[in-house]
Amino acid sequence: MRQYLDFEKPVAELEAKIEELRQMASPGELNIADEVARLSSKADSQLRGIYAKLSPWQKTQVARHAERPKALSVIKALIEDFIPLAGDRAFADDAAIVGGMGKFRGHPVLVIGTEKGTDTETRIKHNFGMAKPEGYRKAKRLMELAGRFNLPILTFVDTSGAFPGIEAEARGQAEAIARGIEACLDAPVPLIATIIGEGGSGGAIALAAGNAVLMYEHAIYSVISPEGCASILWRDSAQAPVAAEAMRITAQDLKKLGLIDEIVPEPLDGAHRAPETALATLGDAVEKALKPLLGLPPEALKAKRRDKFLAMGKLAL
Repeated sequence: MRQYLDFEKPVAELEAKIEELRQMASPGELNIADEVARLSSKADSQLRGIYAKLSPWQKTQVARHAERPKALSVIKALIEDFIPLAGDRAFADDAAIVGGMGKFRGHPVLVIGTEKGTDTETRIKHNFGMAKPEGYRKAKRLMELAGRFNLPILTFVDTSGAFPGIEAEARGQAEAIARGIEACLDAPVPLIATIIGEGGSGGAIALAAGNAVLMYEHAIYSVISPEGCASILWRDSAQAPVAAEAMRITAQDLKKLGLIDEIVPEPLDGAHRAPETALATLGDAVEKALKPLLGLPPEALKAKRRDKFLAMGKLAL
């Protein structure tokens, strides 16, 4: 059953009415068919109008939608002959970060993603996409493997942030994230990062310090969640919509600020409503970003990456 967001309620009511009419209709009943067509057109128009002017908080809800394509969906759709690789060779395998080798449109690549899960069982298995130190160390190991075999790296980020539990802190969460960022910057191969849902804090940037950073149109990318920001500044998580507006977390704002390189268009009513179309568009965007980098030598790739992120900290005088 389709899940509707709060601001989609007018559309939900129309689509419920459409479904009711379809179940009541007899084959060939023209009047019902005409009414269904009219209501469908109205629902489509309303939905497009809503998604054309989403607020940052509404985009946050879209980015978290349960039916939105996740990292494993992206891998299944875009990567051929995928061979999963597991473990950090030190402590454990963290299911919040998935990775392995495969082919992307004819190019051998190494893929890494944060996976949230799609239902209760898989969300628990993947710890809701919140990686522990062993997850970031696994990602670092895979990036180093990609360097040895000259494989471009594709990362797909969808996480609210790194796991904040005491056991993660005890095992060196901050150090593991820092080493992940270091591995991104030191990779001697092209690295294309895409924020497909939530890009939360260091848990996201540990996989996203790439030559090109792409972002789905309705994804978000921020140093902290809107709820977390509101709790700190106003001591009231109900102020999350205000925080979302102030933090400039949308793809459109981040592109203007020069913090991401490209916005990947979504279907007009969101990636969760037309995932196949959204995934095909994502594949085209990744291919476009990857092609110019394939012939560059390792030092040039690392220099471009370094200069890109150093430039973000410069102030115009």
